[in-house]
Amino acid sequence: MTPTPRSPGPGRSPRNTPRREEGEQSDRQRDAPGVDPEAETEGVRLQKVLAAAGVASRRASEILIDRRRVEVNGQVVTEQGLRVDPDRDVIRVDGARIPPPRRHVYLVVNKPRGVISTMSDPEGRPTLTDLIEKRKERLFHVGRLDTDTEGLIILTNHGEFAHRLAHPSYEVEKTYLAEVEGVVDAATLKRLRHGVTLEDGPVHPDKVTVTSRGPAKSLVEVTLHEGRNHVVRRMFDAVGHPVRRLSRIRIGPVRLGQLAQGASRELTSVELGALLDAVKL
Repeated sequence: MTPTPRSPGPGRSPRNTPRREEGEQSDRQRDAPGVDPEAETEGVRLQKVLAAAGVASRRASEILIDRRRVEVNGQVVTEQGLRVDPDRDVIRVDGARIPPPRRHVYLVVNKPRGVISTMSDPEGRPTLTDLIEKRKERLFHVGRLDTDTEGLIILTNHGEFAHRLAHPSYEVEKTYLAEVEGVVDAATLKRLRHGVTLEDGPVHPDKVTVTSRGPAKSLVEVTLHEGRNHVVRRMFDAVGHPVRRLSRIRIGPVRLGQLAQGASRELTSVELGALLDAVKL
């Protein structure tokens, strides 16, 4: 979501209006110990923000701006010298969101089977905390996976981000790879795609694809928005193909890829920017 432009206060320029660099600093400003010239003018230069985000060098960022490839709060930047608030302004390059400087932790974890989706367990069973023992931050999980389900789960200490990502109203897609009993034929595949009625209501997957078939099993990719308990397992039970093994391989733009079981990594800037867009932060 593009934030509503804020009204400038007294003596302040509108956020989207480029401000050119001041001409000469006074001797007092220039010689004062501990004075950061960058702080003398509101905001941070856009090219500096882009460079800090790893988009390009400052000089290359200026070229991106000259080529009208950078937007701030939905407006194409047409001149050099714009200062921005990197924590609040929405910055894009070629349409891709550039996330603000990280004040929180965002981890991708590949949860193995047998690990419960909690940060602690009074019964002493393995938990997500066991997978990130070296992290000092107090993290919590976004959503859950069954103990017998493996794959992608996100850990963070950003409360509002976690709340929105888990909430069904934001409709963030999740993709699962299910190994099921028996051969899923064309008729069953069609039934799955059209929706299956469960005891707590119908489920309508966004996409169902058979990736391989064997003599007594099939591998099926399922993409859906909702997160009802055991919904993928119940869906396949309803069509006579019980799940043998289940893994979540994608949440929105974030893919599990080659991340080893039990391992973790930080969200990339591209992934985080896309997720912030998805949950309208």
